[in-house]
Amino acid sequence: MTPLRLALIEDDPTVRQLLHGYLCRQPEFTCVLVAGSVEDFLRQLPELAAPPQLVLLDIGLPGLSGIEALPLLRRQLPAADFVMQTVFDDADRIYQALCAGATGYLLKSTPPAEIKAALLDVATGGAPMSRAVARKVLGYFKPSPSAPSTELTARERQVLEGLVDGLSEKQVAARLSLTPQTVHSYIKQLYRKLHVRSRAELVRQTLRPTS
Repeated sequence: MTPLRLALIEDDPTVRQLLHGYLCRQPEFTCVLVAGSVEDFLRQLPELAAPPQLVLLDIGLPGLSGIEALPLLRRQLPAADFVMQTVFDDADRIYQALCAGATGYLLKSTPPAEIKAALLDVATGGAPMSRAVARKVLGYFKPSPSAPSTELTARERQVLEGLVDGLSEKQVAARLSLTPQTVHSYIKQLYRKLHVRSRAELVRQTLRPTS
């Protein structure tokens, strides 16, 4: 397997050093850029031979915050996946990150081995969240009444719930005792019925803050 090109944006020198020291020693990754701010990241980006495929992005940054910068970064790197990392687990920040296009949302208390697993999950189509974040999502978010959920079959709703939980297609298949190919077919049906074009868009449309 060719190592995944990883970039880290983290302003805390201690956390940045810990992440770099652990993740960049893993054979699955090659760290192509490490920055202390979005502005620093953007300055270094043109110097890269190849852009990052994964970006681990802190939310609480000097200058542009991770959430504020995410739409800009997605325009700069349309093929990359962005996983947010933060000390915050409140519903508003989670929802803002999802709406801005984050693929995953991890707390800084997440052990390094779990961060690695989450990044690898993203690379295979997953949308990971720290367990505490997933509980927040389930507690503070609900399906929008305006979403055409009544058009979905029971099995389609089960697949959708798996995606909202941050599972990959393989993990959804294992949960529901289906083949990955069958789950993929259900996801294509969900895209068509809910008029979306990506998994992130599907999750963002399905989740709405409770009133």
